[in-house]
Amino acid sequence: MNEDVLILAVESSCDETAASVVKNGREILSNVISSQIALHTLYGGVVPEIASRKHIEKINQVIEQALAEAGVTLEDITAIGVTYGPGLVGALLVGVAEAKAIAYAAKKPLVGVHHIEGHVSANFIEHPDLEPPFICLIVSGGHTHLVVVKDYGEFEIIGRTRDDAAGEAIDKVARAVGLGYPGGPKVDKAAKEGNKHAVEFPRAKVEGAPYDFSFSGLKSAVLNYINHAKMTGEEIVVPDLVASFQNAVVESLVSRTIAAAKEYGYDKVAIAGGVASNSALRGEMKKACRKAHLNFYHPSPVYCTDNAAMIGVAAYYEYMKGARSGWDLNAVPNLKLGER
Repeated sequence: MNEDVLILAVESSCDETAASVVKNGREILSNVISSQIALHTLYGGVVPEIASRKHIEKINQVIEQALAEAGVTLEDITAIGVTYGPGLVGALLVGVAEAKAIAYAAKKPLVGVHHIEGHVSANFIEHPDLEPPFICLIVSGGHTHLVVVKDYGEFEIIGRTRDDAAGEAIDKVARAVGLGYPGGPKVDKAAKEGNKHAVEFPRAKVEGAPYDFSFSGLKSAVLNYINHAKMTGEEIVVPDLVASFQNAVVESLVSRTIAAAKEYGYDKVAIAGGVASNSALRGEMKKACRKAHLNFYHPSPVYCTDNAAMIGVAAYYEYMKGARSGWDLNAVPNLKLGER
């Protein structure tokens, strides 16, 4: 019988210090997340310097807790997986340095993981039947990609944002209407009370690139609407405004994803990334997939936001393919999907 492969994974790309132990790529033995949201709320967004310092404070205890909850020691671990990009360079460096130190001291292989590959891999945790190939929509604060997942860790990008990421636009609109930080959950909550057809905002199309996205025009349209209302003394009904804005974002995301699945001939569609926890996106995608006779997969919200379990899953499949990182592994803040 084959021996179990246990991955100790570390994630520190932004403002979550996280560690997890993953068994055989699909079973999560522990998933510990130390969030900094309360700290950064004071500043209305993530302050990179503060995030890095907090990672240094928390990382040892988060890893110790992950090992304890999994009921294993470092000796039991097969390999160490760590996010090395993309993300905030200072934050990434903390995780990479920690993972290298542990791997060196414990004489374990080191596997560097692409953060976005981790988000896609989050879908494998709760869906044992999901295997490549499939279409995946990746939506977060920094990324909006439509990809064909050809194999574990192998992607073909068929669409991307030309300007703002969807999550970035949501955060900016949340700030503009006074909802504050973090914008995603607050917009989602407020939109449930509003009329999504109250204001018809534009849906941008990119000529010659049917699967590319553009959200800066939509964001500008919302800001112009707010400024016009203030100048003319009109009342801004925040739930209606954010529901209408969110509807435009969701329609852009869903329509392109379904069209791509049909054109490329895949019957499986997944979503990933922080914005994948948005209830309107999940609901509309589920509806559209059912109508188009496509199987729809999505991670639970805890696996949509940054976490180490998804990094452990991705690291397992990279490890099984023979990928190993050297002691020269470094943080790559602008790492592109598909690069190693």
